[in-house]
Amino acid sequence: MPDSVGAADEAEVALRGRLAAALDPRGAGRPVLLLVEGVAGTGKSRLVERLGTAVASSVRRTAPGEPPAGAGPELLVVEDVHRASADDTARLRALLADPPPRLACVLSYRPEELAAPGLVLGPDTDFPAALTVVRHVLGPLGPADVHRMAVAALGADRCAPGLAAALHHASGGVAQTVADLLDLLAGQPSCDLDRLGTPPRLDILTLRRTAAVAEEHRLIVLASAVLDEPATSRDLGVVAGLSGRAGADALTAALRVAALEERGDGRYGFGSPLAAAAVRRAATGPVREVLHRRAANLLARRQPVPWERVAVHRRACGNERGWLHAVERAAGQLEDAGGQQHAVGLLESALATGPVPEQARSRLARLLARCAVVGLRSDETLKVLRHIVADPGLAPAVRGEIRLDLGLLLCNQMGEVMEGRDELARAVDDLAGEPVPLARAMSALAMPYGPDASFAENVSWIERAVTVAEESGDPVVRAAVAANRVSVLLNGGDPAAWPLIERLPRDSDLIGCRQQTSRGLCNAADAVAWLGHYEKSRALLAEGVTLAARSGAAYAEQTGRGCALVVDWATGHWPGLAERCRAFVDESGDMPYLASDARMVLGLLALARGEWADALDHLTGPDAADLDTGPVPISATVSSALIRLALAHDDIAGAAAGAAAAWQRLRAKGIWAWAAELAPWAVGATLRAGDAPTAGAMTEEFAAGLDGRDAPSADAALEWTRGVLAEHTGRTAEAAAHYDRSAAAYRALPRPYHAALTAAGAARCALALEEDDGPAVAALAGSAAVFDTLGATWDAARTRAELRRHQPVAERRPPGRPGYGDVLSPREEEVAELAAAGMSNREIAATLHLSPRTVEQHVARALQKTGVHSRQQLARALRPASR
Repeated sequence: MPDSVGAADEAEVALRGRLAAALDPRGAGRPVLLLVEGVAGTGKSRLVERLGTAVASSVRRTAPGEPPAGAGPELLVVEDVHRASADDTARLRALLADPPPRLACVLSYRPEELAAPGLVLGPDTDFPAALTVVRHVLGPLGPADVHRMAVAALGADRCAPGLAAALHHASGGVAQTVADLLDLLAGQPSCDLDRLGTPPRLDILTLRRTAAVAEEHRLIVLASAVLDEPATSRDLGVVAGLSGRAGADALTAALRVAALEERGDGRYGFGSPLAAAAVRRAATGPVREVLHRRAANLLARRQPVPWERVAVHRRACGNERGWLHAVERAAGQLEDAGGQQHAVGLLESALATGPVPEQARSRLARLLARCAVVGLRSDETLKVLRHIVADPGLAPAVRGEIRLDLGLLLCNQMGEVMEGRDELARAVDDLAGEPVPLARAMSALAMPYGPDASFAENVSWIERAVTVAEESGDPVVRAAVAANRVSVLLNGGDPAAWPLIERLPRDSDLIGCRQQTSRGLCNAADAVAWLGHYEKSRALLAEGVTLAARSGAAYAEQTGRGCALVVDWATGHWPGLAERCRAFVDESGDMPYLASDARMVLGLLALARGEWADALDHLTGPDAADLDTGPVPISATVSSALIRLALAHDDIAGAAAGAAAAWQRLRAKGIWAWAAELAPWAVGATLRAGDAPTAGAMTEEFAAGLDGRDAPSADAALEWTRGVLAEHTGRTAEAAAHYDRSAAAYRALPRPYHAALTAAGAARCALALEEDDGPAVAALAGSAAVFDTLGATWDAARTRAELRRHQPVAERRPPGRPGYGDVLSPREEEVAELAAAGMSNREIAATLHLSPRTVEQHVARALQKTGVHSRQQLARALRPASR
């Protein structure tokens, strides 16, 4: 068994010190007895071995039964004293009654198996005053110790979050059981504890102790296994069918042979759920049924009734009708307490288990649908709900209610936005005359992110939803509609939304209201992030994510975490951002709509670094959001990156086509604040394609769409777009002024990456005007420094190339090649960084204004000087970028 804790913890060091002091020839020679006590599997043998190794190297070690020589320090170690014969026990008592000097005696034992409880050496146990007696009790491991064991046995990469806690719970913290479970997991492809069963060692120990209980008393052990929790003697007697004195005698008998143990507070049970499971499996079916029926009746009389546990017992005894009733009540309890994610699993199991009576199926399906929309993705729930709404015999109102939540599930957790909104539209027809679900359906259709409806239609839906919600009088549906109203208005840049945020019912007594508020706050944070109010977004996120976590709104919580990644990208918090995005994708990658923020940010970071293949994979790969059906703000931002990539490859036609398609999507939607990331690049691509009139019209359309809107990021982008238009149409001085204003606006937000891009544009125009180029060159150098700090390798290289073209003569190096020896020159390092990022020689040449032949030579020298053999290996050989 592997060590469960470090060999030098404080308690163990103190024990070593006591033993060493007793054995020290220079000391007083006072003998010491160390009693190492612990139930089976707690690691006594390992501890004794470590202690013996630490102190016995310079002393004679005496074997059990061998009398000490009495001439010098001696260490006597006896393990498993509970199994010692009467003769051995008598010899130990005699030795310890008159111990020789410099004797250290270590006895280990299981307290639960001593013949006389508490008396290590039998009824006549007694220790003289001359003997120092120390007891060290080994208890169960803590979660941190179990985690260390798991990492040592499986490796950190296989220790998923929650594994150590699950191991600790299943094992009861018993070190040997943890070690046995880890041995079993090491041979499995996945760390699924549920598939392992009880380890053989624990199985045998538990069944051996159960068998040691007399048959007339054994039902008390089986009752404890069926209840599967620490229970009072009365409850154990009720389930076992042993009342009064018979129950007390049975419990005493079970405790005497350690088949059960005291669990504190007058309760008794097994040391771990795995031990209880072993006993349940060994019991015969009819006996188990009887015990489960009694357990269900016992628990059903409690207040409040633990309905989930009642459901388990009713199902185990074959009471299907009672089981379905208990499942429904349990799911209702969980929903009220914010445990919808747990409730989904219960309801899925019930609806997927054989035929369910029609009336019960409708109720369970509606409850499942309600719980699913605030939880995380479940393909099983989706399948169940689709099957149910297809039933022609379902009442229209019931079908509409289920269809409503099916539509929300499709839109959010599944990422099937178009199909989901179709379901929502059908739900509106089914729900006529049902104001509560009807208001929810209308409110859901008002959410503006999808491309299927214009913003004007979204506004119309939310206005209708507000009216119906007020008529309903239901506080939860009013909270849901209020949350969506905030999102609609904010995404449109309407300043009237801000007071509405403060009115959301954060402190409602109803958990449904708090869940809707948390969703509204997280959605509001997302909306204002696209507008450019980043500090407000962070404040809303902090409040919304905390409230979502407290109220069980798992999907809203994840939405908020995804939004935080976008805010960090926009505001230049790039160190570690790629790693956090990848972790988020791994965690929520089966929900494409939820993971779209993280994938987008990964693509934008890769683009800035010149890792163009990775950028394409993140932005357009099989798991990326579809440009035509995905969230419109994400489609616009992804389109801007794809346009930049096409322009970098000199694919003018492709860039212009992408710009036209993206612009049409925004025009159809009608939310021009979402053009903030797209407009400068779309207009630039259109100009590069030679269509200045269309580019001008696009710029004016963008400006008109922002009139009266609160969208500071889009305002900064409008100045940038006007600068692009002016620069390409020969109005260089005007362009420089627009770029300057844009850079100032971005710095104020703050958006350092975009501020550096526009400041570089202003400097480029100033240099073209052949004015005093000192400030312009300094501005270019400042932009390059910002890009370096962010880790934007490609942008830094482009800017430094531009800087070299305008570097003052006095700052240029003298003629001739400087000698760098085996060290990369600045140009070689620059080329190597772009090559390591995956750019081709031709792409590097275009970026740095070099010939492909020169780039080829720089790459060859970089490979030679770094001692690597491929462009891929260059990344590890170069200085790390700030990412």
